[in-house]
Parts: sequence; structure tokens; C-alpha cells
Amino acid sequence: MHSFLPYFFLGISLAAPIGPVKATLLNLGIKNGFFHAWFFSLGAIATDMLYMLLVYFGIGHFIEFQVVKTILWSFGCFVLLYTGIENLLTLHKVKLNTNFKKVTRLRHSFLSGFFIALLNPLTILFWLGIYGSVLVGGSGKLEKWEIILYSLVILLGIILVDLFMSSISSGSRKILSTKFLNGISIVSSLSMIGFGIHFGYQAYQALFA
Repeated sequence: MHSFLPYFFLGISLAAPIGPVKATLLNLGIKNGFFHAWFFSLGAIATDMLYMLLVYFGIGHFIEFQVVKTILWSFGCFVLLYTGIENLLTLHKVKLNTNFKKVTRLRHSFLSGFFIALLNPLTILFWLGIYGSVLVGGSGKLEKWEIILYSLVILLGIILVDLFMSSISSGSRKILSTKFLNGISIVSSLSMIGFGIHFGYQAYQALFA
């Protein structure tokens, strides 16, 4: 059991920081409730699994090309700026009633989570760096079944953190004032915009490096 713990905490360490993905998840939980936040996290987890497979089968090295990096930073910049600005423009939807929960379809939340995580360079760097070195590109002593098992443990850590954040964000709508929820939404939206600007700067550097 003790051999699983480092990989479990590795998953938690990936999921816990409030980056662009988690900022969007919190916004969805506050605005649309638990299931939209949870489906968004499932979309992000689907991206995690995709990158796991890419690293496992050795395809991840293509992302090291400068052109690919520039495209990824650029798309990440666009998606985060768009999402952050859209959240700021829809602050009026943060209310203490639940009548607006079903305005957005759950599949839209899932796809939003998938594409935001897919185009998030921080996610890519994690899977290529930490995951690739620990499980695939390391000593080579791990069997295939061990790699699969440890990967599932990492995903378990991510799932538990996402479940907790989805519950907290949706539950906060019942106990906090609209003004306070708006404040949280503004902070998380500005966080996404900040990450978008940072990714845009990285794209600029990659393009003219």
C-alpha cells in the first residue's frame, strides 16, 4: 500500500493548485451547480488519460517541436482569455436560486473541460515531464501492469480533488451571499485571463526564439 501513496499524492498535487482548469471548474460550480462542475472535471480527466496514452506510446516527444509549442501556447492563450472574459460578462448568472442550472447542457461542460485541459500547456508539461519521467521515461524497471496500476492511482487522486472542489463550489451557492460568490467568480476569471496573457507571452517568445 505504501508504494501507491507517492502516486496518489502526485495526482493530488496535479489537481489541487488553482490554475486555469480549476478556476473554470469553480466558476461552473458556482453558476450552474455540482453536475456541471463534475462533468467539466470529467472532461479534464479524459484529457489527462489521453496524454497518459500519448506519453506511454512515446508520441509525446512531438510536443517538443518549437512549432507545436507555439501552437499550443497560442491556443491556450485564446481559450483562457475567451473563457475568463465570458465569465466576467456573465456574472449576473450567479444567483442564490437554481432556476438557471439547466440552461447549459452537461455535454457542453464536459467538452469545455476537455478542450481547456487539452490546450493547457501546464497540463502538457506535467504529463511529459513528471509522469513521463516517473512512469515511462525513468529507470524502465516498471512492468506494464505496474504502470497501468500507478496511472490509475494518479487518476484517483485527481478525481477525489475534483469531486471535492465540485462539491465545495456548488455547495457554496447555498451558504454564501451573491456578492461574495461574484467576488470568487471575478477572482477566478481574472486568474484565467492572467494565465491566458502568460500563455500568449510564452507563444510570442516561442515564435521569435
